[in-house]
Amino acid sequence: MTEQTGEGDHGKRTGERVELRLPADSAYLAVLRTAAAGLAARLDFTLDEIEDLRIAVDEACALLLPRIAADGDLTCVFTIEADTLAVEVSARTTDAEPPRRDSFAWTVLSALAGEVDARTDGDGRVRITLRKQRGAVVGA
Repeated sequence: MTEQTGEGDHGKRTGERVELRLPADSAYLAVLRTAAAGLAARLDFTLDEIEDLRIAVDEACALLLPRIAADGDLTCVFTIEADTLAVEVSARTTDAEPPRRDSFAWTVLSALAGEVDARTDGDGRVRITLRKQRGAVVGA
């Protein structure tokens, strides 16, 4: 699914959304890492920024995967916002609890992505949202 809301810098369309739904299996995470890298490259992210985003997407998925029901799926929505790529990874989990923010994994995720948030919807779906901005100094 894609949506367009306007033109960003460098003539790129902003507000476009790309949604991927995959089986909850670590074997499919390469698809999400590749999509993240491709979209970040489209926004002219540096190679280091692209690699940080790839690792952050992988880490967000790793926080959810062990908690997803056996027949569940993993959804990832990428949204292009001018010089920022927003990534939302979500799944219905067995405990319906967002990840702990005081964990080592959360610290790594925050260092790589810059802006990170997590929440649980009323239907038990846990959502982890990352926002990686081109040229931003992370951890400053």
